[in-house]
Amino acid sequence: MAGEIKYEIIEELGVLFESAKGWTKELNLISWNGGAPKYDIRDWAPEHEKMGKGVTLSEEEAKKLYVLLSKVVED
Repeated sequence: MAGEIKYEIIEELGVLFESAKGWTKELNLISWNGGAPKYDIRDWAPEHEKMGKGVTLSEEEAKKLYVLLSKVVED
């Protein structure tokens, strides 16, 4: 199928939230279309059979986000 997105969850890093319907917002390390793994935050259906929109971050972007979030938590 043309335009099909392939992914492999390399490492499940943690769940940020779980809805009453069982969907979870997760931080994972994912390889998209065979590329280098990236940090990914998105909603997933139980068993990862469906996904919602999310954000994918390189290691450098994830480190910058960590620094920014550290500042928010300190305030």
